[in-house]
Amino acid sequence: MKIIVLGCGNIGSVIAKDVAGSLPSAEVVIADVDKNRAREAASRIGLKNVSWAQANATNRSELSSKLKSFDVAVGALPGELGYQACKASIAAKVDMVDVSYMPEDVMTLNNVALEAGVSIVPDCGMSPGLCSMLVGRGVSKLDEVEKAHMLNGGLPEKPVPPLGYVITWSVKDLIDMYSRKVSIVKDGKVVQVEAMSGLEEIDFPGVGKLEAFYTDGLRTLLYTVKAKEMWEKTLRYPGHTEKIKLLKVLGFFDSETVEVAGTKVEPREVTAKLFERKLKRPGIPDIVVMLIKVSGSKGGKRIEYVYRVLDHYDKENQVTSMARTTAYTASVVAQLLARRAIEDKGVIPPEKLGMNEGLFEKLNSEMRKKRVLIKEEKKILD
Repeated sequence: MKIIVLGCGNIGSVIAKDVAGSLPSAEVVIADVDKNRAREAASRIGLKNVSWAQANATNRSELSSKLKSFDVAVGALPGELGYQACKASIAAKVDMVDVSYMPEDVMTLNNVALEAGVSIVPDCGMSPGLCSMLVGRGVSKLDEVEKAHMLNGGLPEKPVPPLGYVITWSVKDLIDMYSRKVSIVKDGKVVQVEAMSGLEEIDFPGVGKLEAFYTDGLRTLLYTVKAKEMWEKTLRYPGHTEKIKLLKVLGFFDSETVEVAGTKVEPREVTAKLFERKLKRPGIPDIVVMLIKVSGSKGGKRIEYVYRVLDHYDKENQVTSMARTTAYTASVVAQLLARRAIEDKGVIPPEKLGMNEGLFEKLNSEMRKKRVLIKEEKKILD
């Protein structure tokens, strides 16, 4: 069994190490366009069954040729490369799990994936990903769905100036999350709203007051779940949204170039570099907070299923909570693909795994072993 992990950043490195440790008989290759970075990541992981390779994800035909010698691929690339990586995997006829926050509609690849006889599990991180699976879990227990709400966020354990936030994942994808139009379901219809709108305050046990705003997290749920109301909101400490909105209004997230001292620069690229320099603080422990509510009817009764996750930084292994909830989710699903436990072909939305009792139990069992604990509560509404 040969498995390749594309991307060796905070998430990709953790995926590769977990897959290799869980499948000691498998050969795991961690790949990056920067061969020195890939070599250092493999050395840092330090397992005998982990090696490195150079792979250029911007060249689809080259990447497809590289993937052909593998049984399973895992994509941990920036969102701008995710769709192309999925297409390359399909062309190579290799099953793939992908965590990238791609702007494209991945369901457009379903037919070609079916024709190729491969399984592509996209959006398989924390959110979308684990949160989507929990929505699927709740949906599977209902006859009819009324509402599905996802609230989630990766945060420092305590607010850190100046934004009450530290970055633990792709900087460019973070900016995209603050900028991209958001699809939600209202009165049974899909409508678009501005990112960071719908601001509200919640109180999360063990954390305290947080603010929540719309982000583009429904993704494939727009195809797979029929509900009267459905949305995702990202959680931050109070005051964060106002500061980010100011940067957005002032043009710091714009992609249209401006001229500075005779040189054309893209504001969002400059912002990404500054964010990376100022907001990546590896010494600060983080948490991940999830609150999923799915309500509807079952046997004539109105019922709500509530799922909560509060995950903490792993000090012993120095793994961020964001990596734990993102990378471990992808790793477990990659292992299910490797063991042929997932039989469906085509593009398989993560919520479909949550709807499958057997697959969800396997996934939940593996996550419990890693101390990512999902609490489920059933409420009778009337």
